[in-house]
Amino acid sequence: MSRTANPDWRDSVTEQAEEFEVGRYLYCVVAVDEESPDDDSLSISGIDGEPVSVLAENGVGAVVQGCESPYDTDDLETVRDWLLTHQEVVDTAGQTFGTPLPFRFDTILKGDDERVRTWIADQKETLERHLSEFEGHWEYRVGVAWDEERVREELESEDEELADLREQIEASEEGTAFLLEKQYDNRIRDLRQSRKEGLTNRLRDGLDPLVREFDVLDSGSGVLDGGTSDEVVQIAFLADEERETDIGGVLDDIADDPGVEVRFTGPWPPYSFVPELDA
Repeated sequence: MSRTANPDWRDSVTEQAEEFEVGRYLYCVVAVDEESPDDDSLSISGIDGEPVSVLAENGVGAVVQGCESPYDTDDLETVRDWLLTHQEVVDTAGQTFGTPLPFRFDTILKGDDERVRTWIADQKETLERHLSEFEGHWEYRVGVAWDEERVREELESEDEELADLREQIEASEEGTAFLLEKQYDNRIRDLRQSRKEGLTNRLRDGLDPLVREFDVLDSGSGVLDGGTSDEVVQIAFLADEERETDIGGVLDDIADDPGVEVRFTGPWPPYSFVPELDA
């Protein structure tokens, strides 16, 4: 599976909070071996190169680093680096401990390590329930692009209403032809939307037996074979990693359509599906 930057990562910086002397930046929560010692370090540096540790309490661990203020800047490149680091730490935690429960960027708990352990103890029942619920499940994303010119040609050749409008346009004077062209473009738009919905439903029907949650995302622009195309469908879903092969088979069927390209990324920590943790 390819692992590209998550296109829909929660990249908004939280509201500026007042500074504090001691705080812990929270990356995620993981299930840990109760016999493991506290303060295990992950083999990765955190934001601004700070060391990352795992604070464990009764089988639940919080992946944290020390901080003295929120991470706030007007420099977009710095924010991008912070976001990528946040994601890399969560990914590493997932590879080490299993499916993590990620926090939003710039989630900070005021206080020291003991304050984090107290928070874990207070939230233990909720955290254990979510860790059990998401165990072994990961987020995957699929984008489907098609050759826009090919799709338009197919729609024009298949739809009788479009054929009739084209004949009227060719036989009309300029003013009337302009209005008919508008009707023609609206018809193309409606047919294109219908095809997009059909593709989404095809994905949903094929993946439904294999995934636990399915979410249709806003589609954007994409590139197909170096030319111009639209990534007309984008979806995210939560699935057991063991179902990857079966999921790939469903996506291969879609990719076999002429002029269609499928982008499949994951496994990711379940960024889109984990409920927001109360910190």
